[in-house]
Amino acid sequence: MCNDYEQHIAYAEYCKMMQDLELGIPSHQTELDLPQSDDIKIGDIGPVMRSTDDGIVELSPMKFGFPPPAGRKGGPVFNFRSEGRHFSDSRRCLIPASAFFEFTGIKYPKAKHRFTLNASTFLAIAGLWREGVGNQPPSFTMLTTTPGPDVAPIHDRQIVVLQPKDWRHWLELTKDESDLLRPLPEGSFSVETVRKRAD
Repeated sequence: MCNDYEQHIAYAEYCKMMQDLELGIPSHQTELDLPQSDDIKIGDIGPVMRSTDDGIVELSPMKFGFPPPAGRKGGPVFNFRSEGRHFSDSRRCLIPASAFFEFTGIKYPKAKHRFTLNASTFLAIAGLWREGVGNQPPSFTMLTTTPGPDVAPIHDRQIVVLQPKDWRHWLELTKDESDLLRPLPEGSFSVETVRKRAD
């Protein structure tokens, strides 16, 4: 599953999208809130879009991956299955990205496949966030669903990528989850193999 994504979104481009969608831009926010990165991996800090109390969408730095549940062994929860669940009582967010990566193969380094959204200059992944505990920062996880036709040849699951028209619907949950948390139709993504697998 997706444990690596890219964030190369120009701040002016991000602001234009927010204005076009009437999602607002906080007065304190600057381009420093949208740092550029070739790879944001589990445990890294990345910008997350979340609603403020006055309905404006702000960028907030958070750690990729929820801490493992208390008493359970294992690593951070970076992907969260969406099917059959309701999220009205959850803290919903969007993870902005210029692309996300999936990997194939057994030997390292695995083949690396880069997915970009065709209909938009950047994409947003449906996610959940939690406040940090103790001295830990807030954290986020990505929601997953069954793979759409563009992702199925690469992986048997996929993260939920939302079209821009649905960003507010997810943040405010003004649409049913089943209408939002589903794969996009064929041709929604461009796919490029950026690293071949080891022989």
